[in-house]
This record gives sequence, structure tokens and C-alpha cells, in this order.
Amino acid sequence: MVFRYNEHANITSLDPAFAKDQRNIWPCHQLYNSLVQLDDSLNIQPDLAESWTISEDAKTYIFSLRKKVYFHKHEIFGKDSTRIVTAKDVVYSLKRLTDVNLASPGSWVMQNVKTISAENDSTVKIQLQQPFPAFLGLLSMKFCSVIPTEMERLDFRKDPIGTGPFKFKRWEANEKLVFRKNNLYFEKDENGEQLPYLEAVATTFLPDKQSEFLQFAQGNIDFLSGLDPSYKDELLSSVGQLKEKYANRVEMLSAPYLNTEYLGIYLDSETPEINARQLRQAINYGFNRETMITYLRNGIGTPAENGFIPKGLPGFAKEKYYEYNPQKAKELLAAYQKETGDTSPEVTISTNSSYLDLVEYIQRELQKIGIQVNIDVMPPSTLRQQRSAGKLDIFRASWIADYPDAENYLSLFYSENFSPNGPNYTHFKSATFDSLYEKAINTSEAKNRISLYQQMDSIVMKEAAVVPLYYDQVVRFTQKNVKDLGINPINLLDLKRVKKVKD
Repeated sequence: MVFRYNEHANITSLDPAFAKDQRNIWPCHQLYNSLVQLDDSLNIQPDLAESWTISEDAKTYIFSLRKKVYFHKHEIFGKDSTRIVTAKDVVYSLKRLTDVNLASPGSWVMQNVKTISAENDSTVKIQLQQPFPAFLGLLSMKFCSVIPTEMERLDFRKDPIGTGPFKFKRWEANEKLVFRKNNLYFEKDENGEQLPYLEAVATTFLPDKQSEFLQFAQGNIDFLSGLDPSYKDELLSSVGQLKEKYANRVEMLSAPYLNTEYLGIYLDSETPEINARQLRQAINYGFNRETMITYLRNGIGTPAENGFIPKGLPGFAKEKYYEYNPQKAKELLAAYQKETGDTSPEVTISTNSSYLDLVEYIQRELQKIGIQVNIDVMPPSTLRQQRSAGKLDIFRASWIADYPDAENYLSLFYSENFSPNGPNYTHFKSATFDSLYEKAINTSEAKNRISLYQQMDSIVMKEAAVVPLYYDQVVRFTQKNVKDLGINPINLLDLKRVKKVKD
């Protein structure tokens, strides 16, 4: 009854204020709860808060906490070794994110919050400076996990205390992290049986994906996430099916992932080709996304032909903008050449080595229609730096949702968010888009907001500020004896309902 997995990137902290990426989010999810949580379809559900109300002006949120939720046992709580969660713990945990001395990467979550207060032991009141419909979704993030006020006196490396389904047991640096079942956990299953079912979770830290795969193939770990080039052809066929030698002992799960892989185009560039919308559209039409996914990603992913908002998120467009159409691409290119007199257009795409095969494929395809493509390969950190500084004409990037609202994707094109001070790396600017964006963030009715999101997405696509490549998929592999792991569009590892059965 021990669930075993490997974290090749190592875990840097068990403090939820530093749960910025997957390696830290996964263990923090086992230890802590937030006010609200997401189900596998990204609907907001109660967690520590059993209910909440939102004021008519969408600025005041009042949360009623569950009764009798206990922290993990620890001697710091005195003779009872535990205590009930109160509203003061919630206020402490959320205010802590904005502590400049802590320097949490999650401080931005609280940027629109005016005040947080404990009205009594079981009621928390949060007032926003202005309405923000995605705020509840933000509160489901691991940054917003609730910890006891006593954590001020404890070390997260030795004594992380939460309310989650598992509690800390031991952490041997670079070797193993072990959690044990929390017998005080408040959630029960449909039959009234207390969760979690597992006795423990053990995480190892083998530093590379190849070693991780070998451990999985030998049955020494229970779970493998994602598809790495080092083992993808060993495990899967070209159409994404498990190969025969693994089909009888491995389960594969896949679902849409809230991640759009794309080429961004810096619209403030002085390069004439970049400034021509016809050429940007020609690039979008000029290569076959379906073929690219089949041969370079073993069929994992969906061609990004429906805009920038990914599949699996409300606001995803039904309309297809750029299906493969080399004839259309050539016509747009001819119109560009006639207008500018530039008979041999040339562009440079910057990427890191992990995506070089995709960019080389695009290079070959675009050269067939008459666009010369140069490739500039650089380390990921350099790529991020130069992209932010506006030094790259075309750059390979991905956007993974921070929270389950399409506003998160569309904020990349709002003119107030120009990089380096915000995520608008393309420097896209449209007065119509900006006005729709401002209207959307003040619209609390989800259906109306989604309609505005789709209009915005359409503006970005018609201007061809980006070249969406594919909507990613979460892919999970487990041993056959692991049951009820589930899968979700933010690739959150949720172990509270997982069972292991005898082979």
C-alpha cells in the first residue's frame, strides 16, 4: 500500500508558498488543503471551506470553514498533539504570501486582494480591490494552502504541517521523501470509508528520465508522467499506442492538458517580414501540425488549429483558423512579395534543444513554400531572458495555465502586460481586444465571459501574433495494480483515492 514515484528534477521545498512548479506542487498537494479545490473537470469544489458567498459587486467573498478539520499531529500543539483549523490560520497562510522577506513566487495571487480577515473562528472574509471572476480558481492553487500559525516556529524541511491526506515522515536529501497516511484526514469516500486508502507515498530522486523509465519498466516505481524522447519509442508506437511488450502490464491514461505550445512573434521587431501580417498568416498555413504530432510526438497532442486557448478549457474555439493549406500559404506569400518587392523572405526562429526537431520540421515545410528559416538554438534560461527583453523575432514557447480560466491565456495579449513587466511577449496591441478584455474581467456570468474570450482569441488569430503548434496532453503510465489514479487537465497528482491491489 505504498505509492512509489520518482521526481527527476528533485524537490526544492515543502513550503506551499514555493509550490511554483510540478516537482513541488505534487508533494504539497498530499500534505495540505486550500479553501477550495478543483475536480478532474476543473470545477471548483469545497475543500477546507464548506461553502462561500460572493457579493453582488463581485468584490467580497465570505468563506465558512468545515467544522473539526485537524492539523497533522505534532508536539508543538501540546498535550493533544493537534488542533482544529481556524479562520486565523487561513488569514495567516494567505497574508504570508505577500511577506517581502519570504519572497514567495506566489505573491502575485494576492495582488488584487484589499483585505483578509477572520470574522470568527470559522468565517474568513476576503475583499478584492476590483472584481476578478477567476479569483476562486486562484484560491485552489497550492500557493494558497492552509498551514497552522505555529509554522512560524518550525522548519518546512523537518516539520511541514498541514491537513492533507498524508503527513510528513522523513526526507533524505537526494535520496527519498516519505509521507504516511494521515489518520485524522477529514474526507470520506461515498461509502463512508475514510480517505486515503494508501498507507504511504515514497518519492525517489533519480536525476534523469532514462533511469526513471528503467525503474518503472522493472516494476520498482508505480507511476510515470509524460513522454520523454529517451523512452517514447520504446514504450509507444508511432500512433501513440502501448507497444505489445508493455500492453499487458502497464496502464496508459491521457487527457487534454492546459498547455498551448506555440511560436510567438515579436510585433515590435524592425524586421520587415515580421511586420507583415500576410507573411505571419502564411507561416500559420504552411506546415502540417497533424504530421508533426504523429512523427515527432508519437501522436501525443492535438493540432492547435482552433486558436490560442487550449482544448479542455471553457472558451476553446469551435472554429478552425489555420488548417494545413500550402496553396493558401503560397498565395499570401505572393501577395506579400508583390506588395514589398521582397522576393526571398527570411525569418529566424529561436528555440531550446528540446524542441529543435519540431522547429526543424517547420523550417523544412516553410522552405518548400518559399520562406527561408534560420534556427537559433540557445539554453532555456537565455531564451526566456531574450524573449522577455524583445530580442527574438520568433520564439518557441509554451503557456501552461496557472488557474482554470481562459483569461490566463488572453492576458498574454493585453497591451498593459507588455514584457518585460508582464507576459505579453509578442507586444500585441489592439484597442478592440483591450476593451473586450476589460469587459470580460468585470463580467461574473461565466457564459457571457466565455463569449468575450472567444472574440478575443479570434482577434489574435486573425492578426497571426502567434503560431499555435499543438495543445498538449497529459500522459500517465501506471503499473496494472494501481487503481483509480485518475487524470486532470492541470496534471495534478491526487493520491487520496488511489488503491493498490495485489497482482
